[in-house]
Amino acid sequence: MKFSGSGMNAERTRMDVISANIANANSMKTPDQDAYRRQSVILTGSDQGVKVSGIQKDMGSLRAVPDPSNPFADDKGYVYYSNVEPVTEMVNLMTANRSYEANIAAFNSVKSMMRSALQIGKV
Repeated sequence: MKFSGSGMNAERTRMDVISANIANANSMKTPDQDAYRRQSVILTGSDQGVKVSGIQKDMGSLRAVPDPSNPFADDKGYVYYSNVEPVTEMVNLMTANRSYEANIAAFNSVKSMMRSALQIGKV
């Protein structure tokens, strides 16, 4: 049960981070701040289950879009947007959701087996 619980916690954290990535996918670089950088969750496993070790920013290049009429365009006419790919993030979100559901199923199976074992002792 502990392993499934830690797995659910890890997948919930992944879903939260992925949701933030999707929400900020169209943020742009301005003179005051850099564009949003994609984030990912770092997971480690041990005999205690899965642990969220941290959240890492992807420092890859920003998406450059030519738009000379934009007030935030650089001297070459490019506007820089977040490095988040929404389609990739949606796939990651579906994967995290399926993993979360699998951990719930495993947790419920263990709970059912424990309940059955307790019933055997009553007979």
